Amino acid sequence: MELADLKAKILELLREDVEFRYAVAGMLGLDEILRRFEKHDKRFEEILAEIRALREDQHRLWENQNKLWEEVKNLREGQNKLWENVNKLWEEVRALREGQDKLWENVNRLWEEVRSLRLGQEDMRRDLRDVKRTVERLALSLEDEARDVIAHRLKRELGVEVELERAFADGLEINVYGATEDLCIVGEVAVRLGPGLVEELLEKVEALRRRRPDLLRKKVLKVIYASVAIPQALQLAQENNVWVLKWDRDLTPMKIEEVQVS
Repeated sequence: MELADLKAKILELLREDVEFRYAVAGMLGLDEILRRFEKHDKRFEEILAEIRALREDQHRLWENQNKLWEEVKNLREGQNKLWENVNKLWEEVRALREGQDKLWENVNRLWEEVRSLRLGQEDMRRDLRDVKRTVERLALSLEDEARDVIAHRLKRELGVEVELERAFADGLEINVYGATEDLCIVGEVAVRLGPGLVEELLEKVEALRRRRPDLLRKKVLKVIYASVAIPQALQLAQENNVWVLKWDRDLTPMKIEEVQVS
């Protein structure tokens, strides 16, 4: 075997055969050094593994620290939002207090208005009572005037003397009533004559005919004495033979009806 081949074989054995390598090292006095190198290599690998583990732990620590910072940041944001909501809540509370104050102001104003209305109502009631008394006095005066004018006209134009007065019969109130042997006067008095009073007079005459025929006569004069009369009332009165007059003139003709009295 040539020298070059031998060298190549020896180098191959040194690379591949551990025992051969140690044998050669032992012969050369290097086996202990190799063993120490091997131990150092193992220890170095262990140190490298620990360093890698430390680095991994450090990376995990950094990741956890970053997560912790994220949590802290989220907590700060949540705290800021919480303070914003607290501030908004206080704003709402202040707005509610202001609204409550305005509400109480409006309630107090309303009570003032109610008190004013009550005072005004009392004044109005007093005024109405005064007006009512005045109207009643005027009505009584107008009724007296009506009876005097109607009695005077009957005496002057028909030669009939009759005493006229207010009458009550079976719940009916008649402002002007009077009767002679064969003539009965049934009438009403109004400051302002409307169709309703004409109808009321006609109903009263019919009620007397049915319930109190003793108060009627064969001839009936239906009459209304009024200061003012609207056209519709005068038309209805004329159609039903109701004599409407005021102190100075007739508003509808005087007509005497003959009725059948049972």
